Amino acid sequence: MSPARDVGPAAVVAGRLGIFGGTFDPIHLGHLAVADAAREALGLERVLFVPAGVPPHRTAAPRASATDRAAMVDLAIAGQPAFALSRIEVERDGPSFSVDTVEALAAAELAAGRRPDLWFLLSAEAFAGFAGWRAPDRILACCRLAILPRREYGPPDLDPIGRIVPAAAERIVLLDGPHVELSASEIRARAGRGLSVRYLVPAAVASYIVDHALYRTDPAAGPRPLEPIAAIPGGTPRP
Repeated sequence: MSPARDVGPAAVVAGRLGIFGGTFDPIHLGHLAVADAAREALGLERVLFVPAGVPPHRTAAPRASATDRAAMVDLAIAGQPAFALSRIEVERDGPSFSVDTVEALAAAELAAGRRPDLWFLLSAEAFAGFAGWRAPDRILACCRLAILPRREYGPPDLDPIGRIVPAAAERIVLLDGPHVELSASEIRARAGRGLSVRYLVPAAVASYIVDHALYRTDPAAGPRPLEPIAAIPGGTPRP
């Protein structure tokens, strides 16, 4: 495993694709910050956000539906041409196994006449259990891993995956931040109490959460209106 270089943005490599999967329940500014940092560090032409339909490694189902979570991702990445939404897992029946996703994306690149150059973006927390995922060897055969650091996690332990894929270290890069301390569970808790989540999520996502009464412990209470963003200096309302 090697750290990504820390000398400024890497040159963009044509066709290089970052795959950023997650529950995104909801997507927040931390997700966007680490995705953009990975784009710069790895020279990614695009970052594909892939909301999970049925997360296989979670004991509890996401609070928001797959349709709502995909809609919030779409709103969050609007205006950033290097970011795109994939509904591949939302539209797939059954558990959203990452190996199925990366193999499908690699096959799509080949079908389009391109040599796949895929990077799978993975938090340090998720990587700690990566060796127990379905077919991690096949994931590493399709793409390289870029590990996004978390302050509460130390340097990644490569021994578990190294016992499955001896050359795994050559396919893994550790990114250097940013360390954004945001928690989707905290955001859900605030929204559940009717508190504002603005400045924790993009403004369009905050409005969507309110308009659809997402995460409310008492949805019958109806949406709690937000203050107009245009009243904030420099703010720009979204449709």
